[in-house]
Amino acid sequence: MPFVNDLYDKNFLEYASYVIKDRAIPHLDDGLKPVQRRILHSLIEMDDGRFHKVANVVGHTMKYHPHGDASIYSALVVLANKDLFIDKQGNFGNLFTGHAASAARYIECRLLPIAKKLLYSPEITEYEESYDGRNKEPVTFPCKIPLVLVQGAEGIAVGMTTKILPHNLDEVLSAVQCALRGEPFQLFPDFFTGGLTDVSDYRDGNGKVLCRAKFDISKDGKKIIIRELPFGVTTESLTESIESAARRGKIKVSHINDLTAEEVAIEISLARGVQAAEVLDSLYAYTDCEISIPVNLLVIEDRLPKQMTVTQVISHHAKRLTAILKAELENDKRKLEDKHHARTLEQIFIEERIYKKIETVKTAQGVIDAVLKGLKPFAGIIRREVTTEDIERLLRIPIRRISLYDINKAKEEMKQIESEIKTINKHLKNIVGYAVGYLDEIRKEFPAVALKRKTEITSFTQVAEKQAAKRDQPLFYDAETGYLGLSVRSGKELFRVSEFDRILIIPKGGFFKAVKVSEKLFVDKGLQFACIADKEEIEKLIFTAVYKEKQSGNICLKRFRIEKFITDKAYPFIPEGSSLLKLTTKTDVAVNIVYEPSARIKILEESFPVSDYLVKGWKAAGVRLTTKKIKTLKWEKLRIEKNKGKN
Repeated sequence: MPFVNDLYDKNFLEYASYVIKDRAIPHLDDGLKPVQRRILHSLIEMDDGRFHKVANVVGHTMKYHPHGDASIYSALVVLANKDLFIDKQGNFGNLFTGHAASAARYIECRLLPIAKKLLYSPEITEYEESYDGRNKEPVTFPCKIPLVLVQGAEGIAVGMTTKILPHNLDEVLSAVQCALRGEPFQLFPDFFTGGLTDVSDYRDGNGKVLCRAKFDISKDGKKIIIRELPFGVTTESLTESIESAARRGKIKVSHINDLTAEEVAIEISLARGVQAAEVLDSLYAYTDCEISIPVNLLVIEDRLPKQMTVTQVISHHAKRLTAILKAELENDKRKLEDKHHARTLEQIFIEERIYKKIETVKTAQGVIDAVLKGLKPFAGIIRREVTTEDIERLLRIPIRRISLYDINKAKEEMKQIESEIKTINKHLKNIVGYAVGYLDEIRKEFPAVALKRKTEITSFTQVAEKQAAKRDQPLFYDAETGYLGLSVRSGKELFRVSEFDRILIIPKGGFFKAVKVSEKLFVDKGLQFACIADKEEIEKLIFTAVYKEKQSGNICLKRFRIEKFITDKAYPFIPEGSSLLKLTTKTDVAVNIVYEPSARIKILEESFPVSDYLVKGWKAAGVRLTTKKIKTLKWEKLRIEKNKGKN
């Protein structure tokens, strides 16, 4: 058994590690999941400026991706619809309506030039073997922008998830520039569907945001047109949620028309007598017009999952950008220096006619020695040691090129190379300034519409269903059966409630209890009092109870307030076994008692104004009114003001 347990543990850990690193979680450095990276790598290899069938791109990507073509196709469609790196041709689906893309054999795509500018730099890219060992693929691209924030990501791994919202490209570039300059910055999500968002609880990428649709209301207030959607909601899902709320009676809608084409347009016609202002809260509460999106910024860094903030991601990429640009500049400088060295040797070799010195040499080594000897007087001009490879390159120069050699043109080329090296050295000395300028150049590569913020940042409070619910459902009580509820139709209508209300009830058993509104609930055949359990309103009420003690038979009065209660918990306010005779919340009444006639009783009727008695807690004992046998007991309107001060 220990062997089996160890085997299961090892295999599960390997599986979990694979799902986390190689499938579900994007990498911090280039913001891509493995399948996305392999798609872009394939498009770079296939790039010839023309469109490729998506089916061909999928097939090419399968050289690198160990899973089926369906996952590659769906990932390519999602990546293409980000409108960053891939140019589309054909039906790639509609992100507003949720309609799917056409089959891979019917649509085409190609790589946009900006993709290579931001991602492609093979000299400084680390490569690893593909899953079958036949090809090489990048570990990560040397991406020059925080792509993980620009396009966002979502993934479910083993024991962890990531939910990164997309951000505005222009704002992301500005944030990186601020980080480079050491200036403060703030960054909030921006969605292609537009709408409104409240980011007060965003918590730098690890909290939540509230998103709302954007409405146009007709002049007469009878129609609502939805122009922009909350993130992650389609016109189809939004329409279904509105229809569902209408069927449940939550909003009063006449009909809904989805007129969406290039832009979102869902027309909601309201029922007769209903104005738009009356249903807005219900749309937010009961439909997908308002949604809450939890966010969790989890990425892969150094082959391990790591929780980060938006600020940390921007700071990381600011440092990474300078490192990438420095590596590219140094690589370009090295190439220019190699070219300058080669052109210098070539110039000396041709202008000084060193090739003449090898005409009489008969051995290969002799040729090399002759060229080296010929170049030796010019050691001050040659900036580095001359190698055998340099000489071999000189010896491969064709006679035609020697005869047509243009000295002035060669000098101009040398000046150009030296100028470029000088410019590179300048950039290397001020790499931060160069990086800031580079991002400005990147910004120019995108159209203005791609840089414009689409989602309006505002502040609003989430509308809960309970807040939007209207008290329009009649609550009935049947004294003969003792049932209370929405589906009870016999008896008496007490008042109107919503499905989220609680009801405070006081049965003849002498206790109070808060219960949820239900279709049908047995409470008591002698219900004394009922109201909506609104604590603020109940605290204002003064209850007066008249009850008869079990053992002594005394008639007692008690005045009390109800300040706290827990749903479905009974709170007895009279002694156990006592009988509740009367209950009221009126303060301008008196208890009228008529006694049984007796030789010892001279006064057969008395009235006790309730205002003469102190208001206490519901647990306090009552005040005795009489020990005599009573004939009748009732409430009567208080006629005479009395000041007894009894307690």
